[in-house]
Amino acid sequence: MPQQFDLVVVANRLPVAADQDAEGATSWTRSPGGLVSALEPVLRKEHAVWVGWSGRPAPDPYSTEDLGLELEPIPHDIGPCALSEVELSREDIEGFYEGFCNSTIWPLYHDAIATPVYHRHQWEPYVEINRRFAERVAELAQEGATVWVHDYQLQLVPGMLRERRPDLRIGFFLHIPFPPIELFLQLPWRREVMQGLLGADLVGFHTPGGAANFLALTRRLLELDPDDTGVDVVDVLRAGDRRRVTVGAFPISIDTVEYDAIARTVEAQDAAVEIREKLGNPKHVLLGVDRLDYTKGIDVRLKAVSELLADGSITPGDAVFVQIASPSRENVEDYQRLRDEIELMIGRAMGDHGDIGAPPIQYLHQPLSREELVAFYVAADVMLVTPYRDGMNLVAKEYVASRYDDSGALVLSEFAGAAVELTDSFLVNPYDADGVKRAILAAMNSDPDELRARMRAMRAQVFDHDVNRWASSFLTALDRSEYSR
Repeated sequence: MPQQFDLVVVANRLPVAADQDAEGATSWTRSPGGLVSALEPVLRKEHAVWVGWSGRPAPDPYSTEDLGLELEPIPHDIGPCALSEVELSREDIEGFYEGFCNSTIWPLYHDAIATPVYHRHQWEPYVEINRRFAERVAELAQEGATVWVHDYQLQLVPGMLRERRPDLRIGFFLHIPFPPIELFLQLPWRREVMQGLLGADLVGFHTPGGAANFLALTRRLLELDPDDTGVDVVDVLRAGDRRRVTVGAFPISIDTVEYDAIARTVEAQDAAVEIREKLGNPKHVLLGVDRLDYTKGIDVRLKAVSELLADGSITPGDAVFVQIASPSRENVEDYQRLRDEIELMIGRAMGDHGDIGAPPIQYLHQPLSREELVAFYVAADVMLVTPYRDGMNLVAKEYVASRYDDSGALVLSEFAGAAVELTDSFLVNPYDADGVKRAILAAMNSDPDELRARMRAMRAQVFDHDVNRWASSFLTALDRSEYSR
């Protein structure tokens, strides 16, 4: 009988990552990210375990080449709590993660910006991996434990877990947008996904719009009768009794104090000065920071900056645009194609508008540490965040948190979840090229007093609604859900 825990966090990835060298030796690093930061105080206080995948492929049990191989155990002292790895073979990764998660759910939930694919041979491993996660959690959770399931990779886990362990209090949070009815209904396995999510006691989204879409689907697809805060479902495990599923918006955030503190350090300020010097000390530094993903609208800002250079609204030497794009899903064909397209756009802009010694665009395709990113945030006069669709977009909040002197301007897509909160940004429709150009110019040229007033209001928002408040509000709502069963 394995050790059991009061709190079980379930996510596709563990809060640690495994790196294997050419000889197969494994080294471990703590994963960066808001989720780990948000939950660490809770995890250390509670008797908790985190269930997820380490990122290393497991030996394939059906491959004769892998017979006799085993994964090294995860060190006990590296994570914020006990860790339990659900192993994925290369075949699992291809069908589950690269397949259904990133070829079906990801594009569908992001307004079908790329065309989703619907293949049974990818759905089947999605079901299987979700079942593995549910079985592991069922083994590790104490009687009446709290389970918090995260994100689109594990949407079936709440329902599967409810069947195995009806005593558990189960929460689910979606970290990406939840689509409108018309798009979700394209999914051949739409009922299975909805029923999986309804296995939770609490289903959380970033925005009220995502919660409303989900509740509308319970009526349209499952013929239930939702209200503004949730829906009652028949609990077949309890002789047909009604069970309440609470549904709400819990906008995720960042560790605001930490970003502010890093930005105030001598190291960050000196690095920001050095960045501007390397760029030629332009009057305006424009910045984009993203994973290399087709949802992020990197092409939107490249096109806008290129056209502003072409019409003389900005000039090389006076303004420099820096785009940082960290590598993402490089084994997926759509992402390989996107990288080629972005690099081609940058090459054209550089060739058309660059002067010797004054390149108008700088492009970094590499991961940077948090401290390095904050230095760029401090150096940048204008932050460009222009996704076609985004659940939240924490980069926008990171930039605001790093502007400790209340300077700077944020150009933000109205289709990012952050737009609901950061209403003092320069909001844009990323599909409106002229509107994006006007917003960039306004951000560059507005009165400094107006910019400071805007930034002060946004900083007040992100300090008041930080990542700790997000985690606390969700877990408090989940705790209260116990009394509505």
